[in-house]
Amino acid sequence: MKPSQPVTAKLLRVEVLSGLVVALALIPEAISFSIIAGVDPQIGLFASFTMAVTIAIVGGRPAMISAATGAIALVVAPLSINHGLGHLIAAVVLGGAFQIVLGALGVARLMRFVPRSVMVGFVNALAILIFLAQVPELRDVPWPVYPLAAAGLALMVLFPRITKVVPAPLVSIVILTVITVAAGITVPTVGDKGALPSTLPVPGVPDVPFTLDTLTLIAPYALALAFVGLMESLMTAKLVDDITDTHSNKTRESIGQGVANIVTGLFGGMGGCAMIGQTMINVKNGARTRLSTFLAGVFLMVLCIVFGPIVSDIPMAALVAVMVLVSVGTFDWHSIRPATLRRMPLGETLVMTVTVAAVVATHNLAIGVVIGTITAMVIFARRVAHLVNVSSVTDPDGGRAVYAVTGELFFASSNDLVYRFDYSGDPDHVTIDLTDAHIWDASTVAALDAVTTKYEQRGKTVEIIGLNEPSARMHGTLSGELTGSH
Repeated sequence: MKPSQPVTAKLLRVEVLSGLVVALALIPEAISFSIIAGVDPQIGLFASFTMAVTIAIVGGRPAMISAATGAIALVVAPLSINHGLGHLIAAVVLGGAFQIVLGALGVARLMRFVPRSVMVGFVNALAILIFLAQVPELRDVPWPVYPLAAAGLALMVLFPRITKVVPAPLVSIVILTVITVAAGITVPTVGDKGALPSTLPVPGVPDVPFTLDTLTLIAPYALALAFVGLMESLMTAKLVDDITDTHSNKTRESIGQGVANIVTGLFGGMGGCAMIGQTMINVKNGARTRLSTFLAGVFLMVLCIVFGPIVSDIPMAALVAVMVLVSVGTFDWHSIRPATLRRMPLGETLVMTVTVAAVVATHNLAIGVVIGTITAMVIFARRVAHLVNVSSVTDPDGGRAVYAVTGELFFASSNDLVYRFDYSGDPDHVTIDLTDAHIWDASTVAALDAVTTKYEQRGKTVEIIGLNEPSARMHGTLSGELTGSH
C-alpha cells in the first residue's frame, strides 16, 4: 500500500468539497432505498450516516463510500414488510457479525477468482443500473425538469474548463437550486422524497424477542445481507484500486463492513455496503483519503438536521444530472468498441455480456458477478479440456503399445479419456506415459482406473509412467479406491 498522503490545503479542500457533493447525492438515494425496504426515510439516512462514519475509521479502502444501498434494501425488504423494523435491525446486526467472521476466514481471497471480463461486465452493468435508476425521475414530470437536467449536464462538462478548485457537481447543484427557488419553478425536489430527520440517531437494542425462533427467522436474511454486502464492497474496492493505482486491504475492508453494519443496526439503521455510484463521484472528484468518506457521513446529518429546509428545495433534476454523468464516466466504452470486440476472444465477450445481462435483469450486482464467474469457469474448463491429446506409438517388435498423454487432466478433460485407447487391437503390454500431463482430481484417477480395468479384462497389463510428484501422490492415494469394488 502506498504511504498516506501529506495533509495539505489542497488535499483538505478536495476531500471536504468531495464529501459535501457525496452527501448531497446520498440523501435522495437513501430515502429511495428506505422506501424499497419498507421503512421510514429516516432509517435509510441514519444508516448512510453511521455506515460512512464507521467505515471511514475501520475500513480497508480509503475514499470508498459505504451507505444504505439498493441491494441490501432488496435483501431485507421481505423481513421488514412481514415482520417489522425490529427484525430488520436484528438481521443487520447479525449480518454484520457474519461479515466479520467471513472476513476473518479470508473470504476476500476469493476475489482472485473473479476474471477481468466479469470485472468489466460488473462496471458496465453498474453504469447501466445507475442510469436506469434516474429514468423514473425523468418520467411524468413537469417540462422544466428536462432543461434543468440538460443545464446541469452542461455545467458539469464546461465548468472544469474554467476551474477545478470547486467540484463541478457541487456548482451545478447550487446554481440549479438557486434558479428554481428564485424563479419559483415547480419541479420535484429532494423534499418530495420524504421528511428529513431533525435529530441524531440514538443507540439501542433491536426490539425483538431473543429466542431461537427469532434467530431462525432472521439468519437467512442476515447471511444474504453479509454475502451481497461483501461482494459489492470487494468489487467496488477492486475497481477503486484500479482507478487510483493503489492497493487496499480487502480483509480489513470485509471485517470493517461487518463492524459498520453492527454499529448501523445498533443505531437503528437498515444496513448497507459500498456504494459504487457515490464512490465514483468521490474518486472522480479527486478524493483519495478516509476524510472524504467520514465527512460525507457527517455532512449528511448536518445537511438534514441544520439545513433541512434548504436541502429539501434541491431539484431532483440537479442530482439526476450528476448521476447520469457518473454513469457515462463509469461505463468502459473501450470494451464495446468494434476494434476491441474483434480482437477479444469470443468467450471473454460472452462472459462480459452474461454478467451485464444478469445484473440488469436482477438489479443485483452480486448475482451478476457469481453468474459471470461461473460462466467464465465453464468456458475455461471447455477450452482446457480440448488441450488434452493422446498419441499412440507401437514398438517395432509389436510387443508393447505406448500412449503419450499431454495436457491438464481434470473432470472436463478426462471424462472421454477412456475412449482414446484400442483395447482389443493393442498388444499384451501397454504403457501410458504421463510425463507431459498433470492429474488434478479424482475424476482423472477414476478414468485411468477404468482404462486399466478394460485392458485387464482382456488379459493385458498396463504400466503408468512419467507421473510428476503431485500427480503420483494423488494417483497412489486414490487408485483402486474410487469404485468400492476392491
